[in-house]
Amino acid sequence: MATVLEANYIESLLGKETEDLLTYTAKVSQDLLHLPGSDFIDRIWVNSDRSPQVLKNLKHIYSTGRLANTGYLSILPVDQGVEHSAGASFAPNPIYFDPKNIVKLSIEGGCNAVATTLGVLGIIARKYAHKIPFIVKLNHNELLTYPNQFDQIMFADVEQAWNLGATAVGATIYFGSEQSTRQIQEVSQAFKYAHKLGLVTVLWCYLRNSTFKQDQDYHLAADLTGQANHLGVTIEADIIKQKLPECNNGYGAVAQATGKSYGKTNEQIYTDLTTEHPIDLTRYQVLNCYCGRVGLINSGGASGKNDFAEAVRTAIINKRAGGTGLISGRKTFQRPFAEGVKLFHAIQDIYLSPLVTIA
Repeated sequence: MATVLEANYIESLLGKETEDLLTYTAKVSQDLLHLPGSDFIDRIWVNSDRSPQVLKNLKHIYSTGRLANTGYLSILPVDQGVEHSAGASFAPNPIYFDPKNIVKLSIEGGCNAVATTLGVLGIIARKYAHKIPFIVKLNHNELLTYPNQFDQIMFADVEQAWNLGATAVGATIYFGSEQSTRQIQEVSQAFKYAHKLGLVTVLWCYLRNSTFKQDQDYHLAADLTGQANHLGVTIEADIIKQKLPECNNGYGAVAQATGKSYGKTNEQIYTDLTTEHPIDLTRYQVLNCYCGRVGLINSGGASGKNDFAEAVRTAIINKRAGGTGLISGRKTFQRPFAEGVKLFHAIQDIYLSPLVTIA
């Protein structure tokens, strides 16, 4: 009876997309992937160069919350107070100006971890550091400088994160931006030191270049985001955060728009490895995370009128593609507390459901 109710619930949210998303067979076989599971640390990470301290902290993240010991992750990220300004982020729900409520939402929501700023975690560290894994976001893009600029700069260092009891550090690189070379070098060094101290590393692999916006927003192209993921795992990110892909052939679009060659690609990406289906596009992102050896978590996106449907849809696509979970911020904290908890549970239920299988 529970399965029937769950199926009806999914259909009520996805409507006409339900059958396609739940039954689609991916173009690239799941046999190529290293899929999430209860043994993910022992099966994948035990053979890596990560120290016992890193493995212990990685296990801590995978063993917390409603998705504990499944190989899947549900994370609350709240760096929007800097990235989008505190007013723009928290005006819809002012309780989140208080860092305590950010951490409380992650705990009540059954999350594996909370990812937020040095200041937020530092001010409540002694009360909560032992209750849920902390991910300290090291760098941010601030929008107070005039004219606004788009650059990730370091707000915190790894040792500060370690001192407040963090389990992991996180950072963003704006791949494709004028500042990306410096950001890659900074984050690579920070991740090296984090691993030395036993901390897990999480990388926001975002694209940022105005040329990527053409007839579509190719910041969301599978080929470009996939390559960003590949650069992220190259500097030893343990978890990759990426936006859900919505299109493809960003390389071709940039070349056509500029009249110049751009990057390097291969036609087989578009003929043999992907289609226009969102599960195929996301599977290409997973392939670029060393075939799933490094977990891919997709972001939940901005808050809107259809948050529950959008969050469930994203979770289904991520899971069926072979991804590791969702990291959901504004959709949860820009609504009443109880509704935010409910949305987290809706996402997590997708990863717990036997109805949603690997494509």
